[in-house]
Amino acid sequence: MTVYVMGMMSGTSIDGVDGVILRFDNNTADASSFEIHAAASVDFPKPLAQRLNLLCSPAENEVANIAWSNVELAKLYAQLAKVLLEQSGLEAGDIKAIGCHGQTIRHFPELGYSMQIGSPAHLAAFSQIPVIADFRNADMARGGEGAPLVPAFHRALLDTISERNRYVLNLGGIANVTVLSASQPLLGFDTGPANTLLDYWYRSHQSEGYYDSAGLWGRQGQLIDELLTKLMQEPYFQREAPKSTGRELFNPQWLQSRLTNHDYAPQDVQRTLYHLTAKSIADALAPFSPGDIYVCGGGANNPLLLELISDYLPNFSVDDIATLGIDPQWVEASAFAWLAQQYLANKPGNVPEVTGASSEAILGAYYPSNA
Repeated sequence: MTVYVMGMMSGTSIDGVDGVILRFDNNTADASSFEIHAAASVDFPKPLAQRLNLLCSPAENEVANIAWSNVELAKLYAQLAKVLLEQSGLEAGDIKAIGCHGQTIRHFPELGYSMQIGSPAHLAAFSQIPVIADFRNADMARGGEGAPLVPAFHRALLDTISERNRYVLNLGGIANVTVLSASQPLLGFDTGPANTLLDYWYRSHQSEGYYDSAGLWGRQGQLIDELLTKLMQEPYFQREAPKSTGRELFNPQWLQSRLTNHDYAPQDVQRTLYHLTAKSIADALAPFSPGDIYVCGGGANNPLLLELISDYLPNFSVDDIATLGIDPQWVEASAFAWLAQQYLANKPGNVPEVTGASSEAILGAYYPSNA
């Protein structure tokens, strides 16, 4: 039996939404049974991106902004669903469900709470496809961090025995890593900022584009050693896993507070932020044996960032995850299609060793389309 499930992901970079249709054979989520049937992305309209960026920090009129953004996001997700159906030649009735992560606007693991918006009820009504959403809070209700959730999918994706350790490094707004080893349980955690501070600083000083394409602006700068030392003093970097983070910590205010009373050249700050991402990843992987790193997420398209990660980890190989046969842009969206299929199959989606939860849990909540 063949089952089609959509997956959608919009991350902390707030630049757009990625979506896929995964085809599962034999109604299972085993590694050998699924493949990407269609993939597409849509950009955030500027007014929506502006509202979402505002919602990442405490501000006035938050409830009204959440209400407006919640429905507008659902409309954008429905637009992406239509694009995917047109690309695939499938009908809405052919799709078992949409696994939609939603847009995180607050993540407070210390409070046992995470909020993603993008109304799943509206999306189900707009698309006429059932929706599975709210993947994080079942794990958090069991004492877990609610993140990262993708390591279980990474394990399914790389379901082969290897003598060398393998690492899946996702470079989105925040960097997270999955550790796959034959000698220890599956591990995964957020290492710190990947693109979120880089994107903010670029947009603050450059008028062309949304991000530092290929690291071209960053290459014009020089590392500021004293600033990197100050940034790396952030206590989060010394915490042991399980741990997760987001823009609640690594935000413009965090950066600006460390630039006070300094007049650094903007391009030098950008170069230093690249080093912050690379060094925080390298420090996080220092306790583990050398192995093969497979990179996904938007940062996989940034040669400067990959060069610096390789420089800081000379005993590791660093490759695009495309070498394993999956486009790095679609890994996260595929993970939420896979998690939706886990829900449909009544199987757990979290990994307690990764999140710190007391037990496994079936992740998500189901919103029927009534179609």
